[in-house]
Amino acid sequence: MIPIERAHLFVAADSNKGMNRENNEDRFAVSAHHLGPDDPTPSLLAIVADGIGGHLAGEVAAEFAVEIVSKVVADSDAKDPVRILKTAYLNASKAILEHADATPGQHGMGATCVSAWIIEDKLYVANVGDSRLYLIRSDKIQRLSVDHTWVQEAVDHGALSPDQAKQHPYGNVIRRYLGSHELPEPDFRLRLHERQSDSDAEKNQGMPLQPNDRLILCSDGLTDLVEDKEILENANTLTEEKAVQALIDLANERGGRDNITVIIIRMPEEK
Repeated sequence: MIPIERAHLFVAADSNKGMNRENNEDRFAVSAHHLGPDDPTPSLLAIVADGIGGHLAGEVAAEFAVEIVSKVVADSDAKDPVRILKTAYLNASKAILEHADATPGQHGMGATCVSAWIIEDKLYVANVGDSRLYLIRSDKIQRLSVDHTWVQEAVDHGALSPDQAKQHPYGNVIRRYLGSHELPEPDFRLRLHERQSDSDAEKNQGMPLQPNDRLILCSDGLTDLVEDKEILENANTLTEEKAVQALIDLANERGGRDNITVIIIRMPEEK
């Protein structure tokens, strides 16, 4: 693909270390391309990675995740986005593990990673961990990604209610992440409603976005402290730049226990 300076979608993004962390172990990236020298179809890739593994190691893992996923996508022909994203995630996971095993003090590091790849108006997503992707369409917000956490598995199996999961002490136990010894399977479910089956959710890959749709990618430093309805309200009443800052400020006002990263992408309005 050919890098371009100006994306075909509206984008705002920021990251903050929060109120209780010395370092920011979140990383994010947004990159824009044309598919080729003779194909001006626009492409935009957005990624949020949240480092796991403590002082310094987590941010290294998150940096690996963002850089490798971005490069694999940029070097691709974009003809099979799901296959390309799977390769990108597995390559990133292997690189993180190899670096961790070879570097004293960084054993066990890893990263969550969520990405949205929009080719013209078609959406492709991949996720490992508990960083999230939301779709805001009109006055509704839908979480498209599925958390890979102990509590999410408990909710899926009926052992916990969603309300119980919010306050559970195992709320941040990650079950799938880049850098694990067992290669993590990237999650390609793109859930348009909560009761959608896994197979139907995967078939939503490549779905067309509609005018004025908003996509929000964020780390759990936001969603642990800010409700989905509050994300919706800010995104619907503020510009993208102001909404990003307002959401970060809101999480910090409530204690800012973790690093906070937010990306908002908006489709243009119909002409």
